[in-house]
Amino acid sequence: MVGAGGLLNIVDVEATCWDGAPPPGAVSEIIEIGLTVVDLDAGRRIARHRILVRPVRSTVSDFCTGLTGLTQHEVDTGIGFAEACRLLAAGHRTGMLPWASWGDYDRHQFTRQCRATATPYPFGHRHTNAKAAFTAAHGLRKRPGMAQALQLAGLPLEGRHHSGADDAWNIAALVLGLSAQSAWPDGGGSPTHRPNGQYGSP
Repeated sequence: MVGAGGLLNIVDVEATCWDGAPPPGAVSEIIEIGLTVVDLDAGRRIARHRILVRPVRSTVSDFCTGLTGLTQHEVDTGIGFAEACRLLAAGHRTGMLPWASWGDYDRHQFTRQCRATATPYPFGHRHTNAKAAFTAAHGLRKRPGMAQALQLAGLPLEGRHHSGADDAWNIAALVLGLSAQSAWPDGGGSPTHRPNGQYGSP
């Protein structure tokens, strides 16, 4: 049983980035959280959300804008990281529902940033690496990027690649395809690592 009526949160984040090493003193920070809710039982995407997050230890580079489409002016209108985590937990039940992302980058980025800012970790322990599940289901030797996976699955890339909201929406389509083939792991996949349990209750 996947949980709460078969609901699953698909999460994709964009973070500040540079063409090369970060400027002195800067660290990569989440600036957009895309979240799509899928109903695995019904086989459809039922909601999509976008949260802009205001960075405090970095700024949006021209390289980052070219990649994500996000500008410094746009993310300055966002909310703080701690508030974003509270919104995820309270508004989207991220601590209760299983969740998935394309690869483990998003999980690790949240873990690092929560640790660095002493922010309670907003997710529960049931995390699935959708890239790994797709790779296994299709018998691939290498794990594909999201855009390549969409091509392999015969699905369109909707919206802009490297937009958190659009990527989460597209990953959800891939997850539903796996679920329709009975190739999506039951129970939400492998646990999320929480060193010393310091990020709050599951």
